[in-house]
Amino acid sequence: MPDTRLKIAFVVDRFGNRYGGAEAYGVELMRELAGAHDITVFARDYDPACNVKLPFVALRSWSFLPSWLRVLIFALRVRRLTRKGYDIVHSHTNGWCGDIEVVHVTPVRYNWRVRPLPVMKRLLSYVSLRVQTYLALEARRVAPRPARRTVAVSGLIAEQLAQAYGTHDFPVIPPGVTRPAPLAADEALRMRTSLGFDAQDCVCLLVARNPLRKGLPTVVRAMASLPERYKLVVVGSNAATRSFVHSAPEYAGLAERIRLIEETSDVAPYYQMADIYVHPTLNDSFGMAPLEAMSFGIPVILSPAPWCGFAQYVQDGRDVMMLDHPENDSQLAQYIRQISEDAAWREQLIQGANQVVDRHSWREMANTYLDLYTKVLEERGGP
Repeated sequence: MPDTRLKIAFVVDRFGNRYGGAEAYGVELMRELAGAHDITVFARDYDPACNVKLPFVALRSWSFLPSWLRVLIFALRVRRLTRKGYDIVHSHTNGWCGDIEVVHVTPVRYNWRVRPLPVMKRLLSYVSLRVQTYLALEARRVAPRPARRTVAVSGLIAEQLAQAYGTHDFPVIPPGVTRPAPLAADEALRMRTSLGFDAQDCVCLLVARNPLRKGLPTVVRAMASLPERYKLVVVGSNAATRSFVHSAPEYAGLAERIRLIEETSDVAPYYQMADIYVHPTLNDSFGMAPLEAMSFGIPVILSPAPWCGFAQYVQDGRDVMMLDHPENDSQLAQYIRQISEDAAWREQLIQGANQVVDRHSWREMANTYLDLYTKVLEERGGP
């Protein structure tokens, strides 16, 4: 690892835990590195509630511009600003500024050139400025060059990159997790009471920036088939979430058992009062929320691969309960009841999850990145 204090430019769209799993990955990684290295954040927004105080360069653009043009302008500006004065440029955005480029989502080229698409949609992509811009940015981002690395946050993303670009040279560094301080039992009960629940209720939790994509419809259908003592808390609820829960006639009356919490920087109290974490996601390159739930000692039910990248890191029936399909609500309801009614089974899942957490500490992930920094610096000839 580097034995000198490095100047690191960290590039991300938005810096803060409240913005989603990919953003939280960056926050926690920089939290680990900030004690030994000098870090400057380049981003559109910086959430001070994340409690990581670092120098910040704001790179905002006009909101009336289309998203693809804002991404292009951001890439051009951050490339110019980080070309000099930094030992390592560590980027989590689509562009070509980084010495370390971290890919969190399904590659653009995989979406448009590898997976099956309707013929007309594929043909139109060749004349779409939006698609062509994203493809060009990504191609420059992953192009193999000396003293650069493209990192995937899960084995699933690495496989998709390999299929899209014909090379397998993509190291995988998954997210980490930090064990929280234990919460007094009366505090957890007080949190439940504030939400209108009691100690006898079985509280399921879903944390997501976009709950509808992370399986909320499946969870709600499962809740509808369970007795009234089963409750649901959704953290990260938006307008679409509220409309879905309160407007669907088939779920009339169920809304009383569901609590919708808006996006927040402090999710810990909700993990601490929950009994089961449910994650029947339709699309997750990794899935930080289930790993975070494990760190709080909560049994987890989640989608299998390829819908959830985290599924590659856990064993079904030992560490988690894994659905055969993310839309199988009857199986989800069955697993929720089994975990809540079988104390021995619940404890087995918690113990398996503890071993998963031990393998995914942020300190270990930070050390892995420092090893990459060392290799990049050696190839370049030193800082």
